[in-house]
Amino acid sequence: MMTKIFKNTFVLIFILSCLIACNKEQKSTKIVEVPEKILDTLKIDPPLERLDVVYTIDSLKSKTALDSFNSRYTEEQRKVIYAINRIDKRKLWAGKEVVIPDSVSNDIMDYSPFPKKLGMVDTIPKLVLISQRIQAFGLYESGNLIKWGPVSSGKQSTPTPNGLHYGNYKAKRKVSSVNKDWILPYYFNFMNFEGVGTHQYSLPGYPASHACVRLYMDDANFIYDWARMWSLEGSSIKANGTPFIVFSAYDYKAKKPWLQLADSVETNDFTEDEIKLLGDYVKSYEQDPKNFVTAEELEKPLT
Repeated sequence: MMTKIFKNTFVLIFILSCLIACNKEQKSTKIVEVPEKILDTLKIDPPLERLDVVYTIDSLKSKTALDSFNSRYTEEQRKVIYAINRIDKRKLWAGKEVVIPDSVSNDIMDYSPFPKKLGMVDTIPKLVLISQRIQAFGLYESGNLIKWGPVSSGKQSTPTPNGLHYGNYKAKRKVSSVNKDWILPYYFNFMNFEGVGTHQYSLPGYPASHACVRLYMDDANFIYDWARMWSLEGSSIKANGTPFIVFSAYDYKAKKPWLQLADSVETNDFTEDEIKLLGDYVKSYEQDPKNFVTAEELEKPLT
């Protein structure tokens, strides 16, 4: 009898031991989810600052509506609205769709699609960013935005080449190589052999040039004075000029990017792909010794 009780007790202890071991094994194999790492190169820090503004689309259907628009806003406010819509004053007429913010200040910087601080470019003293997707340029000094404005880049058949380019030579008045009747004020070349640069010309509200980047007169003049040309030693480049980064592509099938602001105020912000691409261009800039030639080295006489 005692033997039977002992055997039953032993079997019971064995079963309990197995259950406890199984439970421990289940706990030890529990799957722990690890959050996906977010790459710093894909973040804008600090986030883009913007006005608390709502955009609406107005077609200015009649001359009366156009007259009302002109009387409703001051000249400076109208200039801001023209810039937001990437057009000249003379390109606004009755029946043209325009996007208008509900609060219009006199300062175009309040409506910048570029972040006021861009840490990823803070090692570059001066930088020109040109986004073909949103048809705008931004000027940075050590990562701080100092100016932005509208552009008209190359049309679909003659697009402006994307890439990291450098300021080469400039001319206050240049005659176009395409048509001698086209005068290009404040021309600043950034692709020497292709003859591509920034200059003043009409802004119609879409990409329209023969590959150059059209600007307002004031903006072309500013870049002309602000950006630095290359330094040559004979026919060789001794030091690069100011970097001009042209990136992204304009979508001709979609609603114009600035009109999309009526759907979302974030629609003109950098995309993650664009931020990654800019990071690659910055790495290329940092790897080029011609970007770090000192003033003393430039002043050395030719040997």
